[in-house]
Amino acid sequence: MVDLKAKPFYLNDRQIAWVEKTLAGMSDDQKAEQLFCPMLQFADKDFIDHILQDHEFGSFMMRPNGAADTQKACNYLQEQSKIPVLIAANFEDGGNGIMPEGTYMGRQMLVAATDEEEQAYRLGKICGSEGMAVGANWAFAPVLDIDYNYLNPITNVRTYGSDPDRTIRMGRAYIRGLTETGMIPSIKHFPGDGVDYRDQHLITSVNTMSIEKWEETYGRIYRTMIEDGAMTAMVGHIAMPAMEEHFDGEPCRKVIPASNSRNIMTGYLRGELGFNGLISTDASPMVGLLSNTIRKESVPDAIENGADVLLFTKDLDEDVRYMKEGIQSGRLSRARLDEAVTRILAVKAAMHLPEQKADGSIFRHETDLAVVACEEHARWARECADKGVTLVKDTAGLLPLDPGKHRRVLFELLGDFPSNDRVKAQFIALLEQEGFLVTQYEPETLETIFEDSEVERFKSKYDLVIYIGNVENASNKTTARLNWHAPYGAGNNIPWFVEVVPTLFISLQNPYHLLDVPMVKTYINAYSNHDLMIDTVVEKLVGKSEFTGQSPVDPFCGKEYLRY
Repeated sequence: MVDLKAKPFYLNDRQIAWVEKTLAGMSDDQKAEQLFCPMLQFADKDFIDHILQDHEFGSFMMRPNGAADTQKACNYLQEQSKIPVLIAANFEDGGNGIMPEGTYMGRQMLVAATDEEEQAYRLGKICGSEGMAVGANWAFAPVLDIDYNYLNPITNVRTYGSDPDRTIRMGRAYIRGLTETGMIPSIKHFPGDGVDYRDQHLITSVNTMSIEKWEETYGRIYRTMIEDGAMTAMVGHIAMPAMEEHFDGEPCRKVIPASNSRNIMTGYLRGELGFNGLISTDASPMVGLLSNTIRKESVPDAIENGADVLLFTKDLDEDVRYMKEGIQSGRLSRARLDEAVTRILAVKAAMHLPEQKADGSIFRHETDLAVVACEEHARWARECADKGVTLVKDTAGLLPLDPGKHRRVLFELLGDFPSNDRVKAQFIALLEQEGFLVTQYEPETLETIFEDSEVERFKSKYDLVIYIGNVENASNKTTARLNWHAPYGAGNNIPWFVEVVPTLFISLQNPYHLLDVPMVKTYINAYSNHDLMIDTVVEKLVGKSEFTGQSPVDPFCGKEYLRY
């Protein structure tokens, strides 16, 4: 039984009566559909009608669409749903998590680099107030993973770094800002990503820690957030053998994603940590779930083993059928079904959604959009950028740049992303405004630079080489490393010339690129390729503002020689 009067729900008798009456009035099919949180890619009425025509889902996750359209869509979802719905988005970086117009505050690692809890609080405040303005009420954030493995391509700048204490401080501040607006958080991704070097979108990743080590790190983080009253938690497709062995008493020889593990969800998260709130899986179409399970079984198993919500569907109608068949066959017990739906309803009651729907306050209005990208939020974002950009090293004494001394710049952008053209154009325009003469690197122009005479020619042409690492942190990628134009082995554009021409490397995303450019003596981490970050970096390059950011991870990857 779910204790509805206890943390984190604290329901009164009237709210409990609503939960119990609503549950009692639902059929098995209606209960099954409350368990799903489908993704809405589009915010138009026809698309939503297509989703709702045969289903009564309990929650939805919105992908970014225009603010006005998103607000209309959220209002329509609440209007058409018999039971008020939870509407979620990935509010990790700002209001832009649900609409392009939303304020982009910065990646969590940028916030951590300021080492100011106030910045994390502001991030939560922006996410909550702008998200609530369009009708969202559930944040799939904060990310509480710890970036222990510098080769992990998915945690990286999404985290608050590699220090559990900083993660606790920043996570708590974010949640405080978020919940003050009325939005609820989802602490993720239990039992903790960042140990493995692989992405759970592509494979079931593994947290290889012992229980003792886990309790000192991830455990402290989750225990703190649970004690503080976090309403929901997201479980990843991350295996943790030590937790399996903790309950089974024998070696774990199977890779079991936490999202399908009774030991991890019910045994540890609920039992050992005492979490009484709602548990959601991570996105169920991820290969981290699919590669180790039969979907017909894993869909109902996720709920039977402890989750309350299945995030997304692979095929909507098929997954709903799998869940309902699981109930009919007994694979998903009715006791566990009722417990999961009770928690879903309890969250809605704790958020006062039934009362808000009854009095109309659940619906948002055009005037509410005034907070989106307001000047205060823009100012907060500028301050965070200014305080977070980090000078990792300048052993060459290159900075600040002087257009009188470093006028002729060879500029190269590394990465293969849609943002490349925007990033390149903005950097070059800003550098030229400061008086630099910028030449863009083209692979075919330097194909003979390895001849002795060409080394001298190269030295005579350029006063400075600037590399921009634009390797975005994104899901479904096996690495976040640098690639080179290297037809002759040594490479046309690999920085072989650092002892010949002053060389600067600016990473806009991955904070660990020094691993691939150890010869570079001047290196900067910006943690994001947003326009605001580019403006801030150039200001600091020319000495208009000081570098104050403190790296939340070890950018030297544990290799002492990278420091020099």
